[in-house]
Amino acid sequence: MMSGVGRGRAMWPLYAAGFTTAFGSHAIAANLGAFSGDAVTSLLVLGGLLALYDGAEVLLKPLFGGLADRIGAKPVLLGGLVAFAAASALYAIADSPGWLWAARLGQGAAASAFSPSAAALVARLNPAARHGRAFGSYGFYKSLGYTLGPLLGGVLAWVGGLRLLFAVMAVLAVAVAGWAALVVPAVAPLPKARQTVVDLARRLTSRAFLAPTAALAAATAALSVGVGFLPVSGAAAGLGTVATGAAVSVLAATAAVVQPYAGRALDAGRLTTGTGLVCGLAVTAAGLGCAVLPGLGGILASAALIGAGTGLITPLGFAALAASTPPDRLGQTMGSAELGRELGDVGGPLLVAAVATASTLAYGFAVLAALLAVGPLLALATRRRAVPAPQED
Repeated sequence: MMSGVGRGRAMWPLYAAGFTTAFGSHAIAANLGAFSGDAVTSLLVLGGLLALYDGAEVLLKPLFGGLADRIGAKPVLLGGLVAFAAASALYAIADSPGWLWAARLGQGAAASAFSPSAAALVARLNPAARHGRAFGSYGFYKSLGYTLGPLLGGVLAWVGGLRLLFAVMAVLAVAVAGWAALVVPAVAPLPKARQTVVDLARRLTSRAFLAPTAALAAATAALSVGVGFLPVSGAAAGLGTVATGAAVSVLAATAAVVQPYAGRALDAGRLTTGTGLVCGLAVTAAGLGCAVLPGLGGILASAALIGAGTGLITPLGFAALAASTPPDRLGQTMGSAELGRELGDVGGPLLVAAVATASTLAYGFAVLAALLAVGPLLALATRRRAVPAPQED
């Protein structure tokens, strides 16, 4: 295991990789409609461009996670960052609608490689006693990318159009790749016990995998719904874009700040993963419930609680996965867990939109809140059954 100083130096490029994938996802997604009129000719085209990135991640993250286990996480990390830079440079140079589709697909595929590899390296480079803090810090910088992506991306696109934004992302990815190549140690793949398809299915359907992955998916669903639909609620209540934008910023900032504290509490023994995940789901469900309250107060309360709940779940979920996974299968597990998060990212907004279309947006928030509350309620019921009944005298 590395010394504390060496480990600290090696972690910073991994934090930067997490920032890069989050920034790349949201900076372009937030500005496609406003700055690519030649390519985005309808809402259907915009939806397709937005889905390309996430669709590539859903399909490819488990595959690249498994590749990281076979050849080592660092080569997959570096290859993904270089590919991300190449895909970004493609549109920055070509600047045509067809190449925008190709660049966006390439970015999603590249992020599918370096995102689970970075998470696997976070686990491999830190002892189990520091996994909470390590994943909390990693989540903080990833959340920072989600927070700053729309803002900085909007500024760059306003100054030089989408080509400048893609060019900046290419330079960022090259810089992070070079930094990681110099600082991150080459962590050799571990000898693997033979694994059959049945073994893989058993591991990915075990409670040790499904419980934290389901919590991570639920948190991502709530986060996407909060970012996408709280501004809609604000506009319906007569609030301006500044107020609704501030609410989304509160959500993202709260999620970013809470994650390191949650990780440190886990490492110090003040919090267990089970209790933390249950509390995180309950807080997130309460936040979605507050979204049905009228006015700015309800929106801000919703944003703060969703941010706090998801910030609690994210580092604890990944720490739980790392603790229950054989070291030689970390990439595969992280890739599969990221797949769960991507499904939550897509499924949460679709569910709320479907319910809102049939009734109102308030019912959409309420339905997702009820689904997230199922986990804490089941945990409470299980604990009550586990407590022996008092014996009569």
